[in-house]
Amino acid sequence: MTRHITLSRLARLGLSLATIGSMSACNTLTRMSEVGSGPEISRIENPTQKQGYQPISMPMPQPVAPPQNANSLWRPGARAFFKDQRAKDVGDILTVAVTIADNASLSSVLNNNRTSSESAQLNNLAGFETSLAKLLPSGANLASLADLGATSVALNNGKTERSETINVTMAAVITQVLPNGNLVISGRQEFRVNYEMRELSIQGIIRPEDISSSNSISSEKIAEARVYYGGRGMVSDITQPRWGQEIFDIVFPF
Repeated sequence: MTRHITLSRLARLGLSLATIGSMSACNTLTRMSEVGSGPEISRIENPTQKQGYQPISMPMPQPVAPPQNANSLWRPGARAFFKDQRAKDVGDILTVAVTIADNASLSSVLNNNRTSSESAQLNNLAGFETSLAKLLPSGANLASLADLGATSVALNNGKTERSETINVTMAAVITQVLPNGNLVISGRQEFRVNYEMRELSIQGIIRPEDISSSNSISSEKIAEARVYYGGRGMVSDITQPRWGQEIFDIVFPF
């Protein structure tokens, strides 16, 4: 059983190393192709046509037909008497305000103190204590045959602090309308400054009623939100450790 587990771990380790190696090779080729020109801006693509795209499937209630109001100009779900300009169909664009302000602090203290003592004496042993003393090394004292003591003290302190702030406003496109009327949105932006590319992408599910009259929605109202804000280029390469160092930190046990 132990050998089977060890082989399984070695197989996973080998697969991880192969994956990291292939990714590093691709990154190396990409960096080589951008020498002297910087990162290339990717072209605009249909998110549903990208490799690995999968339509979202979630539990949905039974569809309910809207009530029919005879001789009425009012449309169910509209917020204004005239046409509603808010995004509602696939391909429509809306504004997303990404606001993230997280602050977390965790402190842990562990104090452990333990003291133990053991002693043993042999003053009387049915009259044989004198004979026993002859068998023991010279100078042995039966009155202090054993005296053991142990002291253990452990003190651990741990503290973790994290602070993140992101304030970005971007546009997103409706890529799917779910059976219950909820909308799947996807947005991506790229900003190139000299040799550094900054990327921002967001995906998630929103309710049409959460879209404001100005055709915008805030990030806290997005379900299953996936927000990515990062970059690639010369600055990012300098600030990141080399892939050899990353592998060494993962594999080295000490």
